[in-house]
Amino acid sequence: MKKREKLEIIRKYYPNALTTIDFINKIIDYVEENLDLEPGQIMYADSICSDDVNSIQYPVRANEFLGPFKMGGLDGFPFTGLTGMQAFASHVPDDGAVFIYYGPHIGISKEGKIGEINRFGQMHASSCCGAAHGALSKLQNNDILPGHITEMDYQMNTIEQILYHQKDKILNAEIPLYETTEIIYESIDKRIEELVSATQYNCRYIILVGAVLINSDSDIGSFSSTKKFDVIHLKNGTRENLLPLINSF
Repeated sequence: MKKREKLEIIRKYYPNALTTIDFINKIIDYVEENLDLEPGQIMYADSICSDDVNSIQYPVRANEFLGPFKMGGLDGFPFTGLTGMQAFASHVPDDGAVFIYYGPHIGISKEGKIGEINRFGQMHASSCCGAAHGALSKLQNNDILPGHITEMDYQMNTIEQILYHQKDKILNAEIPLYETTEIIYESIDKRIEELVSATQYNCRYIILVGAVLINSDSDIGSFSSTKKFDVIHLKNGTRENLLPLINSF
């Protein structure tokens, strides 16, 4: 299947989606041409789901950055918290930048079915993101108790509580899993911004990219729908919104 055919499937749900390969290439082009930095001067962190498919499908070229530092747990929520962010910030080259890519993920099969993919070596489709599916199912069955967070399943319970507070919006949505993913993105974005504000960085730039990471079948690959592309210039305290740069591709 050609790239344009793959994009046609994904863009029915996410009109600005790029292949993750094209996405990473654009980020690297930007930092080299506009920030005058090489990838080896940039400490990379991601806050994406710990699902193995994200490691399998993520572009090899991302390895040109330093890292990655792993901030995300189930469906990408930054469960490493302030300690993780501060540790990551202390690893960055003084004359370089930090690059944080964050957001939930969702599956779209080559048949265009949202919420599932065919994984390597499996004959039948499986859910993606499984945590989002599970939390949504509990929400639909009224099985989430307000404030219920356990030590045994802390991450899943946190995702459940995020959905519980937006119950009506999710259950009334045309595609509840799509809306679930949007709400989880908003929670991740809010927390990342809080963590960045509470952290001291001794470098030149902070690059924040919030997105929905989209997985497809093993022979199709992955895609990224960017929602935020901000560059914070630490020396003068300014912040640029560069989302149009990504969406112009």
